[in-house]
Amino acid sequence: MMKVHQGRILIVDDNAVNIVIVEKILRQDGFVHIDSTTDAKAVREMYLANRYDAILLDVHMPEMNGFEVMLELQQDQPEDYLPILVLTADHTPETRHLALSSGAKDFISKPFERVEVLFRVRNLVEVRMLHKAVLDSHENLEHKVRERTRQLYEAQIKLIECLGKAAEYRDNETGMHVVRMSHASALLAKRMGLSDDECEIILHASPMHDIGKIAIPDEVLLKEGKLTSKEWRTMKTHAEVGAEILGSYDSRLMEVAAIIAKTHHERWDGKGYPAGLKGEEIPLYTRIVSVCDVFDALTSNRPYKAAWPVSRALEYLQENSGSQFDPQVVEEFVSIIDQVLAIRQQFPDQKAEHAH
Repeated sequence: MMKVHQGRILIVDDNAVNIVIVEKILRQDGFVHIDSTTDAKAVREMYLANRYDAILLDVHMPEMNGFEVMLELQQDQPEDYLPILVLTADHTPETRHLALSSGAKDFISKPFERVEVLFRVRNLVEVRMLHKAVLDSHENLEHKVRERTRQLYEAQIKLIECLGKAAEYRDNETGMHVVRMSHASALLAKRMGLSDDECEIILHASPMHDIGKIAIPDEVLLKEGKLTSKEWRTMKTHAEVGAEILGSYDSRLMEVAAIIAKTHHERWDGKGYPAGLKGEEIPLYTRIVSVCDVFDALTSNRPYKAAWPVSRALEYLQENSGSQFDPQVVEEFVSIIDQVLAIRQQFPDQKAEHAH
């Protein structure tokens, strides 16, 4: 019973004598946290401040009756278990029904009978404490689930970064290309009205678009001259291989990464590979990544070409708008070019990165 006696009690009655009688009964039984008021209008603020485990509430009060108090508390706390005991000398069925429908959990009859007061208060406090314990347990569980979900998501991001590095070491790039194009992709996604969550997913998923290249033999992947038709067929398999590597996880992040990997060589006019998707059949994620990827590749130095000037790269995008690229995506990309160039300055190529 000791825990029940720690419950916080509020007594509300416009007759101070009634308050004294009830408080004396409760204190003799061992209750220690007892507040009281003769002003019904003060109840709402007192409850919000103290979250009482039992409110002993008179029904018939001059300025604001008990039913109005209960209505106010219910409007404030629609999800709460309001621990209200009605104090009443009115034993008519109408009054009892109205009290119960207004949110009362039980009644204490006037004049007060000590044993009745104690049992009804103890019972209500016990139920209220159990209710709070269940809520606390539920909130604690929800917190643990959120924390675990966050840890898993971060683990997926680390996995993707590791896979990305593995792909980079097969190619001659420094890795800054995928960093820049992923940030530009997230920026462009935001510009095109995608939610913050979707922009974050595209930021972390887009660096994986070429992961399938880890399965391409060196003599094809690193060949400096033109590929033969057989070699080109081998090279083209990297899109579907990438999707296979990424696609068997129950995760939105990995799912999007797999979609981008599989479709990043599709073209707006349907002449891409592997599936010949056309127009809006190509996922929006991919249409965004394709523009950012090509722009950054064109404006970066490669072993086989010097970096193009920004103006020439933009001309290329606009010339191929409607054939290779989604015209709306190109248009929005051009409108944020200053921010894209700021990303380039933030993540410049580091020639000696592979030496570390």
